[in-house]
Amino acid sequence: MTKKYFGTDGIRGRVGEFPITPDFMLKLGWAAGMAFRSMGACRVLVGKDTRISGYMFESALEAGLSAAGADVLLLGPMPTPAIAYLTRTFHAEAGIVISASHNPHHDNGIKFFSGEGTKLPDEVELMIEELLDAPMTVVESSKLGKVSRINDASGRYIEFCKSSVPSSTSFAGLKVVLDCAHGATYKVAPSVFRELGAQVTVLSAQPDGLNINENCGSTHMGQLQAAVLAEHADLGIAFDGDGDRVLMVDQTGAIVDGDELLFIIARDLHERDKLQGGVVGTLMSNLGLELALADLGIPFVRANVGDRYVIAELLERSWLVGGENSGHIVCFRHATTGDAIIAALQVLMALKSRGESLAQSRQGLRKCPQVLVNVRFGGGDNPVEHPAVKEACERVTAAMAGRGRVLLRKSGTEPLVRVMVEGDDEALVRAYADELAKLVAEVSA
Repeated sequence: MTKKYFGTDGIRGRVGEFPITPDFMLKLGWAAGMAFRSMGACRVLVGKDTRISGYMFESALEAGLSAAGADVLLLGPMPTPAIAYLTRTFHAEAGIVISASHNPHHDNGIKFFSGEGTKLPDEVELMIEELLDAPMTVVESSKLGKVSRINDASGRYIEFCKSSVPSSTSFAGLKVVLDCAHGATYKVAPSVFRELGAQVTVLSAQPDGLNINENCGSTHMGQLQAAVLAEHADLGIAFDGDGDRVLMVDQTGAIVDGDELLFIIARDLHERDKLQGGVVGTLMSNLGLELALADLGIPFVRANVGDRYVIAELLERSWLVGGENSGHIVCFRHATTGDAIIAALQVLMALKSRGESLAQSRQGLRKCPQVLVNVRFGGGDNPVEHPAVKEACERVTAAMAGRGRVLLRKSGTEPLVRVMVEGDDEALVRAYADELAKLVAEVSA
C-alpha cells in the first residue's frame, strides 16, 4: 500500500485544506488511538507550537483519541524534541506534535513519535492509514479516554537540556542573544541558558498565534545579526518555530550554518574520543564539511535530504552525530531526534573546551563555493536520467578529481531540475553548473 499521509516530516498542509482540517484531525486522533490501543493500555502525549490553529487541532485530536479509548496528556506549547523526550519519560505509547516547524502561521501539521521517542514503526503507520478509511466508532462510555495536563512539562525539559552538559558547567561571562521565532522555544530556551550562567538577551518571544517565524528565527536571520552587533554579544542563537533547527551568528554578525555547527560538535567529540564512528550529512551538505572531516580522519556519509533519513543512517551505522545545513542536528548521546537547544549547548561546550570564539572555531571548515541553477522543463521523461546528462555529470565529476561534486535532483513539487555543482574553484564551479544546466534544458526541449 502506498503511504498517503506519512511523509518524511509528518503530515503538513495549509489550514483548512486537505488533509489539514478539524474533521481530519478528529479522525486522525481516533485512528491513532485505535492503533495504539490495539497494543494494550494507551497514553498519548500531545504538544504543539504557538500557531493559532494549534488550539483547534489540539481539541480535535483530543476528542478523537478519547473516543478511541486513549488517555491524553496535554503539554501545551513545547519544542518538538521535548515531546520526544517526555514521551519516553512518561512511558507513553506515543507522542504527537502539532506544528509546521519553520512554516508561516497559516500552515500546520502533525508529527508522531513512538514510545521510544523515535519515528513510528512502519506497521503502526500502515495501521493508522487503514483506520482512516474505516468508519469511526466510539468506545463505550466507561472506556472513553481521560484527558489531563502536565503542568511541569517545561521544567522537566529545561532540566533535561541542562543535563546534556556536565553539572559543573557554567557559561558565566558569555553574552548570548536568543531568537525564539515567537515559537515553541520562547519559554524554555531563555531559562536553559540563563540557568547555566549566560547573560541572555531574548528576541521574538512574544507569540500571538500569528507571528511564528515572521521575519525572525532561523529562516530570517537579519534581526539576530543586528542584535548581536548592537549588544556586542559573543554570539547569537536562532531557533525555528518548533525548536528542532538551530543556526548561529558569530560576534562579527556572520551567519554560522548547520554544516559549520555540525563540524564544531563532531571535532570536539573526536578530540575527546567520544565521537563513535563518523558523521552523517545529506546530499546538500557542503563539500567543505566532508573535506574538513576527512582531514581529521573522521568518516562522513551522505543521506537523502531530511532529518528522518539522517537518523535512519545514524541508526544503521550506530553513529552518534549527523545533521543538515538547515540546522537540524542530531546528537544521539543526548536525544533521539534533532534538538536545537541541545545542539546549541554542544556547540557552546566545544567553544569552551577549545577556548575559542565561534568566529575562530568555524575557521576549521572552509566551505566550498556552491552554485545552484534551477532548470524548468515541460514534463515527460526525467532529464536527469538522459544518457547525455549522465555522461556530462560523470565527466565533470572526474575533471574535479575529488575536489568537487555534482548533484542533479528533480524537484518533487515543481517541474524543475536542480543543478548543483560545488568545488574549490568558484569560477570553474559556475562554468560547470551553467554547462550542465544548458544541457538539461536542451534535452528537455
